[in-house]
Amino acid sequence: MTVERIVRVLAGFFILLSLALAHFSGTVDMTGLSWLWFTAFIGLNLFQSGFTRFCPMDIMLKKAGVKQSCGL
Repeated sequence: MTVERIVRVLAGFFILLSLALAHFSGTVDMTGLSWLWFTAFIGLNLFQSGFTRFCPMDIMLKKAGVKQSCGL
């Protein structure tokens, strides 16, 4: 696993963890419709892309003609 993939997994995990902690401590109510579900989607996407290498934003940026880094 590369550093980039580990960073994606950890970033996604910490986003999801912070949402779960806020929900279960009573600070945030995730049972209703809110913009926090978008945050959960981003965290879940980051987490899974670290394992699967599938990222919709990567696909959209490549189709838009954005160049990839040269392996830095």
